[in-house]
Amino acid sequence: MKKTYFIAFIALFMFSAFSYAQTINVKGNVKDVATNAPLPGVNIVVKNTAKGASTDFDGNFSINDVPINSILVVTYLGYQTQEVTITSSQEISILLVEDAESLDEVVVIGYGTQKRKDVTGAVSLVSSETLEDLKPVDAAIALQGTSSGVTVNSPSGSPGAEFNIIIRGISSNGSNKPLYIVDGYEVSSFNTISPNDIESITVLKDAQAAIYGIKGANGVVLITTKSGKKNSAPKFSYNAYTGTQETTRTLPYLNATEYALLLNESYATNGQALPYPNVSGLGAGTDWQDEVFSNAPITNHNVSLSGGGEKITYYVGASRLEQDGIVARDKSDFVRNNIKINLGIDISKKFKFTTNANYFTASSRGFSENALGSVLFNALNYAPTFNVDEEDWNGTLGNEVINPLSQIRNTYNSYNGTNIEGNFQLEYKPLKELTVTSRIGYKVYSDKGKSFAPIVEYGTGKVFNNPRSRVDQSRNHYNSYTWETFINYDKTFADKHHATVTLGTSAQRNWGDGLSASGFDVPNNSWEFADISLTPGLSDAKSNASYVYDNRLTSYFGRLQYDYMGKYLLSAMVRRDAASDFSPENRVDYFKSVTAGWKISDEPFMEDSEVIDFLKLRASYGTLGNNVGADLYRALLNGEATYVMDGALVTGVANGRLPNPNAQWETAEKLDVGFDITLLNNKVDITADYFVEDREDLLIGGLPVSGILGTAAPGGGNPTVNAGTTRSKGFEFSIGYKDDFSDNLSFAANFNFTNVKGEVISINGDVIPEGGAFGVGQLAPSRMEVGQPIGYFYGLKTDGIFQNQAEVEAHPSQLALGAEAAPGDIRYADVNGDGVIDFDDRTYLGKPQADYYMGLNLSVNFKNFDLATYMYAEVGKEMVRNYERSQPNVNRSNLYLNRWRGEGTSNTVPRVTTASTTNRLFSDFYVEDASFLRIQNIQLGYSLPDNVLEKIGMSKFRIYAAVNNAFTFTEYSGYDPAATSGDAIGGGIDYGFYPISRQYLLGLNLSL
Repeated sequence: MKKTYFIAFIALFMFSAFSYAQTINVKGNVKDVATNAPLPGVNIVVKNTAKGASTDFDGNFSINDVPINSILVVTYLGYQTQEVTITSSQEISILLVEDAESLDEVVVIGYGTQKRKDVTGAVSLVSSETLEDLKPVDAAIALQGTSSGVTVNSPSGSPGAEFNIIIRGISSNGSNKPLYIVDGYEVSSFNTISPNDIESITVLKDAQAAIYGIKGANGVVLITTKSGKKNSAPKFSYNAYTGTQETTRTLPYLNATEYALLLNESYATNGQALPYPNVSGLGAGTDWQDEVFSNAPITNHNVSLSGGGEKITYYVGASRLEQDGIVARDKSDFVRNNIKINLGIDISKKFKFTTNANYFTASSRGFSENALGSVLFNALNYAPTFNVDEEDWNGTLGNEVINPLSQIRNTYNSYNGTNIEGNFQLEYKPLKELTVTSRIGYKVYSDKGKSFAPIVEYGTGKVFNNPRSRVDQSRNHYNSYTWETFINYDKTFADKHHATVTLGTSAQRNWGDGLSASGFDVPNNSWEFADISLTPGLSDAKSNASYVYDNRLTSYFGRLQYDYMGKYLLSAMVRRDAASDFSPENRVDYFKSVTAGWKISDEPFMEDSEVIDFLKLRASYGTLGNNVGADLYRALLNGEATYVMDGALVTGVANGRLPNPNAQWETAEKLDVGFDITLLNNKVDITADYFVEDREDLLIGGLPVSGILGTAAPGGGNPTVNAGTTRSKGFEFSIGYKDDFSDNLSFAANFNFTNVKGEVISINGDVIPEGGAFGVGQLAPSRMEVGQPIGYFYGLKTDGIFQNQAEVEAHPSQLALGAEAAPGDIRYADVNGDGVIDFDDRTYLGKPQADYYMGLNLSVNFKNFDLATYMYAEVGKEMVRNYERSQPNVNRSNLYLNRWRGEGTSNTVPRVTTASTTNRLFSDFYVEDASFLRIQNIQLGYSLPDNVLEKIGMSKFRIYAAVNNAFTFTEYSGYDPAATSGDAIGGGIDYGFYPISRQYLLGLNLSL
């Protein structure tokens, strides 16, 4: 009997073991429960394993070797998660139910998120799809033309150059740079982040940014990076492109024959012997632009792995960008490496830990740009009659103009930077309604740079001649941390009242140091030996410097978000900031704002509308700060002083600028009124805003004080005080349309339009701040003045060309400008009507900020092909043509082929002569309309069909061809009408901006 029981027990055990060990192949289909339509891209994962699959275009999936009684976890964006138990190999059918809450797009608003339909502030959002289309080197460019109210421009097209972002125009005479936040921690630049790692970019443009207090006045850009998803199979992606770059244009300058003829004419006009009595053999000569420009490669690789289980999510990305310069390719390049890690862990039901880190390294080489004597400046001004290896030994072209190829050969420098930034965050959820978050953000950055100036001779009197070799080296360290703790309490009361309360505190510290030094007499006059440790030479002047800084900010903040019945919305926020940048008596302030919204489409009288799907009115008002003016209350030893010690002159230091203990930050008072509406079954999306901003307490330098205070001493200066106010107002409008005409054809179009007008309202004291430079030794061409926009151009107004001596004699004398006029010279207007032409007749000549900014983006998908294009335009702005050197023998634009050569020949371009004239003074002759339309991107792609992907085991395989910066339509004669230094006073002045390159790319996107 016992033997019988034993045999039965063994049989039962083996059957059970066989049952648990048995695996089957699972096949199934996933559809929408409401429409019965198949759902492609659904994630199906065997619970507690990494095994899984995604549905194909028809909603089908299959997973091999699945143990009996396993649970499949089915997840899809916009739908409720389902769990299905596998009991047999029979094909299963899964019906997913829409999750109404997840269908609403979530917007990051600072210390929290909000459904976009509930947002009461002015917000722009850029998705990862846009970044994928544009393929920007710097993610900032993805905002250009895609976000209303946002302007993006660059001071340079050189490899790795950073872009300037301006939100709703220029309001400050200081910094107009917005605050950048990545996953909760502050960064100083977009350029440390790989665009491939970004999930979305949100721009806060109005008083809603008051939650960031003293740093929110210029707007806030919030970047969310990619992360894994729970219960999703590992996803591997590889994205790469490679291509070539070229200049978008070269400027039409004179060839050797034209140049010689023009020079002969200018000499003859002044009664001098002709420099080129025989021009027959000169031909075209050397085209210096062709010599310095070249095609250059660009390559980018990115790999990523993401996924997650029930309690863990992960994302790991790595990328490398290599970009050579289109100018002086052998001496100009940029290499960036990124490693990005995002990790989330559910420690328990109440605790969640997340961390992210971005490791970044960069190396670059470059040369002088956008300045007198820079490479492009010399390429435009160097005479085409010189050979490529010929120097201006006699100094006939002036002391700043040298052979640009020699300049490139003698340029040696290197830069290397390393950065790690990120944060650690712990969430505690003691109650369903309450979340406590504490996080520490950090940034550690260090760099080193070296430049070498060899012994070199370019010609008689050249300022770039260097009789003694020199090496300059520097090292810098920057550190920061931010510790923030805040709570979010979210509760619905009586089914109609919903409130979210946010309370928190933030402590931030930024500190660092730097050291620089110079060494002389480099061994062998060689870059290979360019190191201070090898240089024996000394200098009479101080050849080293150092600095140290330590800034701190302590903050408390709170926000209440309330809605009644989901359609009447109200939000109020306040932040208290205390900044160590200012004196103890002036370092604390409170920033407050309130926003409100009304969802009209939720009202009963809108229920039957067949046109309007959603309509919301909203408004905001509040104050924000711009943390400029650090350490103005301190007296610094940065003045100049010479002392006599032991009978010898000794160079020392003295007090510099006079301190101002009452200095404070700028304050912005912002008002915004707007609406959001969607129409025609959500096919049309429209957003419009009207905004006004008053920027108060602008910091104005140079206000006059008594000379007895010592401000006139070398290196000294008058104090900088809060003494100005500006006003910016404008209108934003964006409209989008998208439609799926069939299973094989879809179309989308988005257009945005922004109008901004800025004006200086007041400046205390008899001061007009000036900036910028034109030519050599001339008065500043830009200024800030009441009634005008910041940084407007200020100079002489032309009134045609003197055609004969009678016109000269009938016109007020121009001798006060430096020379008497003659026929063929520019005639200047007597603006103030005093009968004399002098510098008091200077007036408004234009402005570098546009009146209108526009973007148009189009995309079409037909079967497996996709086509997209992005366009951007600026209208109603000017730029200053400042790349022409005022020397008689330099080359010139072919504009001078239409010069005045006698009565009636020209009334716009003056004569050429070697004699002294006033034609080179800053006037509207050098100010040009810089409006433009740019085709930023054209991209054509092809994706393999889903049935093919299923066979080869991939979820995505796409190849594409793209052109970036394809075409620019403008009347501006310089390289790039969109370029600017970014200075509020002095921007838009062109010394020969390095143009942004046109890029021809071939790329690949694949996912497993």
